[in-house]
Amino acid sequence: MSQWIEVCATDDIDDEDVMRFDHRGQTFAIYHSPDNKFYATDGLCTHEKVHLADGLVMDNIIECPKHNGRFDYRNGVAKGAPVCVNLKTYPVKVEAGKVLINTGA
Repeated sequence: MSQWIEVCATDDIDDEDVMRFDHRGQTFAIYHSPDNKFYATDGLCTHEKVHLADGLVMDNIIECPKHNGRFDYRNGVAKGAPVCVNLKTYPVKVEAGKVLINTGA
């Protein structure tokens, strides 16, 4: 059975930024896009398992801080070397000023 989990208030993430969220031993990255939408992916790069929340957000791209691998955080697609494995993405919704994700667990 899937469960929606409250992550933070919408104001906790600046526009074009990312934050780390840990839940039940898993790390997620939560993004606030330039068009005021929120997205969630696995929080670790698929290349070297580095925390993506320490990376740079540009438009709809997250750049890993270690080897500059890039992903489109809207769909998890790897955008070129050294990353070649896509990120897992998670459904996000906003209710009453709160960001919630569905981990599928």
